[in-house]
Amino acid sequence: MRALVFERNLARFAAARLVSSLGSGRAAGIGPLRLADCDPPELPGPGWHPVRPLLSGICGSDLTTLNGRSSRYFEDLVSFPFVPGHEVVGTVEALATSAEGAVLDPGTRVVLEPVLGCAARGIDPPCEACAAGHTGDCEHVAHGHLRPGLQTGFCADTGGGWSAAGLVAHESQLHAVPHSLSDEDAVTVEPVACAVHAVLHAGLRESEMVAVIGAGTVGLTLTGALAHLAGTGRCPEPSALLVAARHPHQQQVATELGATSALPTRQLARLVRRRSRSLAVGSPSQGSRQLTGGADLVFDCVGSAESLQEALAIVRPRGRVVLVGMPGRVHLDLASLWHREVSLIGAYAYGSERVPGAPAPVRTFDLAMEVAGALRTGRLVSATYPLERFEEALAHAGAAGRRGAVKIAFDLRRDRTPAKGSPS
Repeated sequence: MRALVFERNLARFAAARLVSSLGSGRAAGIGPLRLADCDPPELPGPGWHPVRPLLSGICGSDLTTLNGRSSRYFEDLVSFPFVPGHEVVGTVEALATSAEGAVLDPGTRVVLEPVLGCAARGIDPPCEACAAGHTGDCEHVAHGHLRPGLQTGFCADTGGGWSAAGLVAHESQLHAVPHSLSDEDAVTVEPVACAVHAVLHAGLRESEMVAVIGAGTVGLTLTGALAHLAGTGRCPEPSALLVAARHPHQQQVATELGATSALPTRQLARLVRRRSRSLAVGSPSQGSRQLTGGADLVFDCVGSAESLQEALAIVRPRGRVVLVGMPGRVHLDLASLWHREVSLIGAYAYGSERVPGAPAPVRTFDLAMEVAGALRTGRLVSATYPLERFEEALAHAGAAGRRGAVKIAFDLRRDRTPAKGSPS
């Protein structure tokens, strides 16, 4: 059956990097990605189950890889050839067991928790992070009986969501989808889980001012997750939730999801300055002007040098900047971080979370399922495509903001209806 396969090919990787300078996602046809006939991957061992994808999202990290712009940090943490796709809702093809220990009948819908931790790799005893439920921090992503891979979708042994042939998943990765969630809601659960973890990892305190830079899938799901968790008592209530969104439709959705204000990126510093009663230092011609005060907490949901510099310019002394968007190699002036004693915090993936009122840690995916259902995050899925139109799909994902879209996904359902939002 058909699958999109990413191979190690340095010449095509370099060509993709060159062409992607004209626009993210536009290099799909000349890069190392190809549509191929593939057999389903073999089960690596006990506790593994075949999963057939229904919908599989296109993530910013996928685009960075396809554009030839991923960090060399990841070179030893992936294995080739791999089938991309880690944002997956699918069905189990045989009797299976979920991460919660529930029995899953064939045909049951599941979402994939893609991190390949110690349990999936057959490592016992598990590393300290996995034993504590923090699977995103697993120390063994290049060890065990699987080839290297941070997640499903970057590992040669597991397959990935961009495949009609299916993938294989360990029971520790499977979560049953409630009937109340649509396929579109369910395919957003993985990015929502990233957002939930970032919010709960940030150490938000009561009545702090929060700024969010970026309003793609990451920024919008984070905005919604923070508003929902605060509204249900799982995290403190911010005094303001300010979102920098480049495009009008992003500003509208951010407001619907709970932002106090959503405004163009260039206006964020002015609003933070006014709300924090700060002064600005420096000339506008020099770029971001440094505020003397600023937001207590800034989430950078972009991960570029420009977004990080903006975050450092608007955070208060001893404030926190949480890096949620995946960065690469950046050139950055860190003098203000040093001088103002700012904390720079990374927020990757998920696992389990401590929340007020809960006697024990709660799985991030359980919270994400709740958030996705409450906010109907399936509305962020703007268009779906069949695998055969992968070049169009990736170009659409790379230009999602400009084209009035948020999340683009591949539709692998057997009985396809006309692709939602897709060009005819």
